[in-house]
Amino acid sequence: MSKKGKDAGVVEAASSKAAFSSGPVVSRDGWRNLLAFWILGLCNNYGYVVMLSAAHDILALNDDPTTTEHKVANATTRDCNELSTGAILLADILPSVAVKLIAPFLPFMVHARMMVCVTFSAAGLLLVSQSGGMQILAIVGVVITSLSSGLGEVTILSYSHRYTKNVISTWSSGTGGAGIIGAASYILLHELLGPKDALMVMLVVPIVQALTFWLVLLHPEPAMTLVVENGGAGSQEQMIEAPNMTLKEKFALVPKLLKYMIPLALVYFFEYFINQGLYELIDFRNFSLEHKLQYRILQMDYQIGVFLSRSSINFLSVDKIWIMSVLQFINVVIMTFEAIYYYIPTIWIVFALVLWEGLLGGAAYVNTFYRMTKEVPWEKRQVALGIASMSDSFGIAIAGWLAMPVHNQICNLPLPQRLGS
Repeated sequence: MSKKGKDAGVVEAASSKAAFSSGPVVSRDGWRNLLAFWILGLCNNYGYVVMLSAAHDILALNDDPTTTEHKVANATTRDCNELSTGAILLADILPSVAVKLIAPFLPFMVHARMMVCVTFSAAGLLLVSQSGGMQILAIVGVVITSLSSGLGEVTILSYSHRYTKNVISTWSSGTGGAGIIGAASYILLHELLGPKDALMVMLVVPIVQALTFWLVLLHPEPAMTLVVENGGAGSQEQMIEAPNMTLKEKFALVPKLLKYMIPLALVYFFEYFINQGLYELIDFRNFSLEHKLQYRILQMDYQIGVFLSRSSINFLSVDKIWIMSVLQFINVVIMTFEAIYYYIPTIWIVFALVLWEGLLGGAAYVNTFYRMTKEVPWEKRQVALGIASMSDSFGIAIAGWLAMPVHNQICNLPLPQRLGS
């Protein structure tokens, strides 16, 4: 039998097995799967976002003022923590980087991985909420949350190859939604309950994550993936499970993925340098909100932009991610000069710039992975998506390291006079 005929026979056998199988069919109209990926994206990034939104509070140790290391602002000094929020960013991203480096090259045990994600997510929130005045305990909690988020992202992105490419859109939208909901819920619950009780209430999130993965999401049979790419309702394409790649083959795939990974890493390097290196140094003292609340609102403003752009792939797609990295670099220049010289006359201009920054970051993320689902061969897609997921984390980690010395240098500068004040 010719190879073509043999392959056709395998596919036909798979089709017959699918026809008589009681397993779930994954289709373009599988609303449960689209909804599940959205919720999983939300839950996976929720803790990560909350930790960044709480970074200023964790470092200032608001609930234990006797141990606070904080430069009290006056008419001539800047309002600065002794330690940059870049430190929390590193605790929130370095464990994720480590997980993403290792996980794509390990056996893909999706249910075991998700159990670890749920457990670590809950443990991280508990540790930070119970840390009191102990910064080290809070940072351990941030690290555990990061491990959960990193493992969850690389696992779900890899698992998405079993479904239609539309789940990339809903996953990305969910991660963007985590930004808004995480930042907004922290602001609201912090004001109503205080930081400790706010984080305790958030323990509902890992519960929702578990229920969604094991009860809402329809899991394809292990032996095959059923995908609707063309045709009307009920049409389907049966594909045999992708062959396992050797460790050598996985490493050989990395150079081919750099065209996706490098632009995405640059975009995230620039935007997180702004987020964790510059936000806390921008202080509008003639505005009605205190500096700490300004910081939290800037974080939420950024996440709104991320959500909007991560949800936009079905309406607008961009192949040239490098354009976004150039535009994000321009944002770095603008915001760095603002942090040093206070030359922007009103905070509303900063809000607009931060929203634009979030739009660029979210668009780079979703367009990168959506483009990969179209361009990377199906049999390599699971591994490729997992490997590429580490690129944004690399950019974020480098931004965290750079943010700390820059923060210290700017904090030591004299307080400038706000233009127009």
